[in-house]
Amino acid sequence: MQKRALISVYHKDGILELARFLTGTKTADAGSNAGNNADSIVAWEILSTGGTAAYLRENGIPVTDVSSVTGFPECLDGRVKTLHPAIHAGLLARRDDPAHLKTLSALNLAPIDLVAVNLYPFFEKAGKLPFAETVEFIDIGGPSMLRSAAKNFAAVTVLTDAADYPAVIEAMRRGDVPAETRRRLAAKVFNLTSAYDAAIAAFLFDDDAASPLVSPPAYWAMSLELPHADRFPPLRYGENPHQKAAFYLSAGKKGALGAMEQLAGKALGYNNIRDLDLAWKAAASFNDFRDSRGLCAAVAVKHVSPCGIALGGTPLDAFKKARDADPVSIFGGVVALNMPVDGETAREMAALFLEIVAAPDFTDDALTVLRGRKDLRIMRAPLPPADTVEMISVDGGLLVQECDTAPDAAWDVVTRLRPAPEDEDDLRFAMRAVAWMRSNAIVVAKDLATAGIGSGETNRVSAAALALQRAASGGITGGSTARVLASDAFFPFADTVEAAAAAGIKSIIQPGGSIHDKDSIEACDRLGLAMVFTGTRRFKH
Repeated sequence: MQKRALISVYHKDGILELARFLTGTKTADAGSNAGNNADSIVAWEILSTGGTAAYLRENGIPVTDVSSVTGFPECLDGRVKTLHPAIHAGLLARRDDPAHLKTLSALNLAPIDLVAVNLYPFFEKAGKLPFAETVEFIDIGGPSMLRSAAKNFAAVTVLTDAADYPAVIEAMRRGDVPAETRRRLAAKVFNLTSAYDAAIAAFLFDDDAASPLVSPPAYWAMSLELPHADRFPPLRYGENPHQKAAFYLSAGKKGALGAMEQLAGKALGYNNIRDLDLAWKAAASFNDFRDSRGLCAAVAVKHVSPCGIALGGTPLDAFKKARDADPVSIFGGVVALNMPVDGETAREMAALFLEIVAAPDFTDDALTVLRGRKDLRIMRAPLPPADTVEMISVDGGLLVQECDTAPDAAWDVVTRLRPAPEDEDDLRFAMRAVAWMRSNAIVVAKDLATAGIGSGETNRVSAAALALQRAASGGITGGSTARVLASDAFFPFADTVEAAAAAGIKSIIQPGGSIHDKDSIEACDRLGLAMVFTGTRRFKH
């Protein structure tokens, strides 16, 4: 019995080579002589639809229209073409079941032995077109055919990726496609269709007026794809060389990392990507200061923890302040700015060993300077972060929460003294900065820059002691002259206030909410400090 292939593709890369091989059709310059190609197998019948059928015929390949097999015309503007028992029976019939084969014969149907189908480009269109137009890129017939063929992989070869065409052609030249190859190709189908459906679900659930977690869906489906190696080469390893790792990007709406372009430097690693993600998000969180006051944010990150955050009137000013906040820790770190980098700033950066520099853009002068550091990764990051939720894997599950995008919290002065006017900007800056530190976290700030950071401690007293010690040891403060301190959560006791007062702090900002708030307030009043409650905790674990 002559074998049959069903070909219906949106992306036509490589399809002519596959179809020519199956039909034995020579290229035009070799003459057209179906069935006589020495490299071919016995000629197959090709079934096809619409634009694919026209494309194949234009290139001299014989095609049977699916409608002649189904006895039913394409209709509803092409929405219904292959959704027919004559197609799916041919795909799903088991070749080792005489009853199935008898049924096909009785219905005058024939098996389909190979399917080459790729899908309408929903991934590429989602978020870029009006809602109604995007809906038209939801493929129905393609996934249905792929799933039917993949279920019957014992007998059917199913192709969704042009990269697999050459291997299948070579296997057929040698005899047949091995069973293990058919199974792998079937796995790729369900991998693709699950991601495709997840992207559609996310698109339909998406509502800018509400978080997807207001009413969590019964299943948390994710649509992620392995980026092309030209953009993000495969990761050599994970956190450590003995751990294998891979990097996936959203297959639908692109976030900041998906939109980044690497302009120079060696490939990113697992730890680089984690640091870059945090640095860019933190820098972008100060975009309102940039847009309203022309202040550039610079963020230095080391081992998924900021070591310096600063605002400055120019990129150079911001970078130098962030660097000087902790000139030891920034060595080998990642730096992100939310303004373009110029040559003067680049020269300051090039004097350090940095792993990555990320910014919305770079002047030609800046690129020339930074490219002089051979391994430095230079990342152009044109988009602010796009995620509305963040996920943390746990053993056997996933924690999902809204991103912490709450606006700056309330401003409630709870002490007799009010913050000095010259400290108010630093207080607001410090509260924004501490939200990016690992809890328990304390930030001491001066002149819109972190002067001391205590991050990731198991108690708040230790976090405060570390931040105050770092502020007093030098950096941009020139000693213990920083006046403000921010905490990511409330003080359970008065001890942190007492330590701050002893170090010369004049104003504190914290969420409040402890049953012992009165103790901290009374300590401030006794020691002559001002304290502001925001009402919003900023834990980051």
